[in-house]
Amino acid sequence: MNKFDLYEVITQRIIERLESGVIPWQKPWRNSGGMPRNLITNRPYNGINFWLLISLKYTSPFYMTFDQVRSLNGNVKKGEKSTMVVFWKILESEEKPGEIKKTPFLRYYNVFNLTQTEGIDESKIPPSESHDHDFNPIRAAEAIVSNWSDCPKIEWGEDAAYYTPYLDTVCMPDQRTFFHDEQCYSTLFHELVHSTGHSSRTGRHEKIKDHKFGSQDYSQEELVAEMGAAYLCGLTDIDQMTIENNIAYIKSWIRTFKDDPKVLVLAAAQAQKAVDYILDHQSVPADVQEDFITEGAPMESLPFLIPNL
Repeated sequence: MNKFDLYEVITQRIIERLESGVIPWQKPWRNSGGMPRNLITNRPYNGINFWLLISLKYTSPFYMTFDQVRSLNGNVKKGEKSTMVVFWKILESEEKPGEIKKTPFLRYYNVFNLTQTEGIDESKIPPSESHDHDFNPIRAAEAIVSNWSDCPKIEWGEDAAYYTPYLDTVCMPDQRTFFHDEQCYSTLFHELVHSTGHSSRTGRHEKIKDHKFGSQDYSQEELVAEMGAAYLCGLTDIDQMTIENNIAYIKSWIRTFKDDPKVLVLAAAQAQKAVDYILDHQSVPADVQEDFITEGAPMESLPFLIPNL
C-alpha cells in the first residue's frame, strides 16, 4: 500500500468512527503530579478546564479557590494570579405538567495552583505519583524522526507536549511517563506536524490569523496536527494502538465547527502535505526508508532522539 492509499484508508476509518461515536480523549502520559484536579474534592477537571489547566507549567496538579485555600489555613502568595475555570450544567424544571424547561447554568471560578500558595499542611495534600515504564524505541517511528533532515529541536522531560514556533522546538514529556511506547510517538508526531507549518518549511502558520486558544484557526491547526499524526502512525504500523485516541482528539476539536465534515476534509489535505514534507526530507534513500516503514518493529539498540533527561 503506498502512502496515498494509506491516507485514504486512515481518513475513512476516522470518519466512520466519528459517525459512530467515540470515547473521550485520554492524555497518554502521566504528568509528574498527575491530572489537574481540585485539592479539596480530588475531582479531575474536564472539558475546556482540562485544556486550560494542562497548558500551565505548574509542577503540582492541585488547584483550589481562594476560599478553599483559606479553609486549609493557607494563603495565596503575594503577587500570584488566579486562573479562571468554568462550571456549567443543564437545569431542568417543570413549569407545566408534562413540560420540562431546560435552562443552561453557567458559573465561573478563579483557582490557584498549590504551588501558588503557602501554609497548607502537607498532610492535607494527597500523594501523586508519575507513571514510569521501560521505554523501547520503535524502529519505524524512530527512523522517520531521526532521518528527517530539517527536523526541529526536540527537548524531552517537560510536563506537557507542545511546539514553540519562535524557537522551532518541540517539547515532550519524558518517554517513560507514557503509558505505551506507541502513544509517545503519536504525541511526538502531532507536535512535529505542527512544526511543518513553520515559515522555513511549508509556511502554513503564516496563513493563521487568530492564534488564540479555542479559535477556529487554532482548532483547524489542531485537526491538521492530529490527522497528520494518525497518518504517520499508520505509515509506521502503530495505528492499532493509537487510532482510537487520535479520533477522540479530533472529535474534541471538530466540535468547534459544529461537526462540519468539510473541515475534516480540509484538515486531511493539509495533513497530507505536512506528512509528505516530512517524508520528502528524509536523509536516507527512499528504498531504505521504505524498509524502515514496513518493518515496524522495536529497535532497542537505537538511541533516543535528543535526550534531555
